[in-house]
Amino acid sequence: MKKILIPVLALVMITLSALFLTGHSLAACGGIDQGVLGGIACGPTSKSAPDAIRTTINVLLYIVGIAAVIVIIVGGLRYVLSGGDPKNTAAAKDTIMYAAIGLAVSLLAYGIVNFVLSQFK
Repeated sequence: MKKILIPVLALVMITLSALFLTGHSLAACGGIDQGVLGGIACGPTSKSAPDAIRTTINVLLYIVGIAAVIVIIVGGLRYVLSGGDPKNTAAAKDTIMYAAIGLAVSLLAYGIVNFVLSQFK
């Protein structure tokens, strides 16, 4: 399962990055009656580079944050189901600790990225 999870997450991140870097926006299409399939074929909107970068990085950081919360939940379940075995309990505590560190790093990265990009406006 772990061997499949990393490539799938990488593919999702690359796909989302490509989607947001293209600058397409369905809201700018002018309504459901315009374009093919309700406006999906509308042209790209003009998006500045910092906005596209901010959007892409924010989406990636949200994904990392969601993954960290899921890993914390899994670690909690492992801790509850360890049955008092010191080896399993220690492994569950490590899982929770590393996921919490990952969550903290992603929150700091979110703040740093938004601060730095706000300086370029």
